[in-house]
Amino acid sequence: MDATAERQRVALVTGGSRGIGRAVCLALAERGVAVAVNYVHREDAAREVVREIEAKGGKAEAFSGDVSDPVQAEALVERVVERFGRLDILVNNAGITRDTLLLRMKEDDWDAVLNTNLKGAFHCIKAAVRPMMKQRFGRIVNITSVVALMGNPGQANYAAAKAGLIGLTKTAAREFASRQITVNAVAPGLIETDMTASMGEDAIRSLRERIPLGRPGRPEEVAEAVCFLVSDAAGYITGHVLHVDGGMAM
Repeated sequence: MDATAERQRVALVTGGSRGIGRAVCLALAERGVAVAVNYVHREDAAREVVREIEAKGGKAEAFSGDVSDPVQAEALVERVVERFGRLDILVNNAGITRDTLLLRMKEDDWDAVLNTNLKGAFHCIKAAVRPMMKQRFGRIVNITSVVALMGNPGQANYAAAKAGLIGLTKTAAREFASRQITVNAVAPGLIETDMTASMGEDAIRSLRERIPLGRPGRPEEVAEAVCFLVSDAAGYITGHVLHVDGGMAM
């Protein structure tokens, strides 16, 4: 990212208050990007991310909004554009889990995960491409997962949503390429976050054994991949899924 550009680029990171989203917000800010930190429930955590960015001389602001709701998602993008004057980067990171075996999974658990993890990205992309098309520039990165490619017992809803994100990524990349908007995805493997910690020791141990590099990843390593895909250096990359998984999905 060229931090010396005449116009500062602006990024919206959904689910930016913790885990991978937090790391992405901090990494983008370090590259001179103004960051809109989206949250639903964790306002204190989102504002802490903002304070951390501002303490280092960056520009950031927290924005509430449930991206699973199309009205809230559209309003979120509108507020970001109103505040910063533009929107150059969208990182669809917001995600939840409702893990259980398929035969025990309730329809509400299926719907909740699909609505946030997949429809949320759909809603945000629809809203964000409007200002991006006017600018004739945009970078969209969807955070998917290796489970989209491998499957994972107890995560039928999560895997289906993340697999859907890959299809959404490739289709959107084709539709918006003529407007110089790139759309890519990052597929993390086992990353050390609050979400993965809730999986339990046995599940984490089983996954760790399948990683050729022999360790979980760090949120910052995913954030670096996102920063590359939104940079000028990646301007000729679109429709790509970049694995950050220690070789798990080879």
